[in-house]
Amino acid sequence: MLRKKFTLIAIDGGAASGKSSTARAIAKRLNYLYVDTGSHYRAVTYLMITKGINPEDPEAVVRCLKEIPFETKIMDQRALVYLNSNHPKESDLRSQKVNDQVSRFAAMSGVRKLLLTYQRNIASIARKQNFDGLIMEGRDIGSIIFPHADYKFFLIADLNTRIERRSLEGHEDSIEQRDRLDSIRHTAPLTCPQGAVKINTSRLTLDAVIEKISSIIESRNI
Repeated sequence: MLRKKFTLIAIDGGAASGKSSTARAIAKRLNYLYVDTGSHYRAVTYLMITKGINPEDPEAVVRCLKEIPFETKIMDQRALVYLNSNHPKESDLRSQKVNDQVSRFAAMSGVRKLLLTYQRNIASIARKQNFDGLIMEGRDIGSIIFPHADYKFFLIADLNTRIERRSLEGHEDSIEQRDRLDSIRHTAPLTCPQGAVKINTSRLTLDAVIEKISSIIESRNI
């Protein structure tokens, strides 16, 4: 029996646009491995904070990361990043300290270069673990990480909707500031990838977004 074609899906967008909830649900529905690249940059940020390394010293940041092994462990169809055999708790990754600094560390070209190789290699892990595909979400997936992904989606939502979503999640961070920093950084800025399907989630339920994306994927895979 021939195995189904392995499928790569890229979902990009700003904070609270609905990327994570949508990607997790589709991964479960289609037997794909789910990857949240935002958690990778949060893990790096948390590590730097605990080590007392300042984002004003990018050389020290990269030097530290080159000495630390990056590992991937799969839990409930999600690929988790382990730095030096440690994966921070979700509460640590979402702490105010990390929220305040993550965009600064994520803007470093050296950090993104190191994570680029790591993130691309997760596709091989998904294949070896017999997933039917991989769905990766972030801010540069369809433009940089997997520019030749089988499907690209770019989620947007108006600012008030995103602020309300963040508040309901119990998170406090400046969405406008993060958007600005992510959009103007020199390396892999936040942008709608070429050929991506743009979806405004402001007035759509999560189920509606999931159905919209799933229908596109499933119709083309028939």
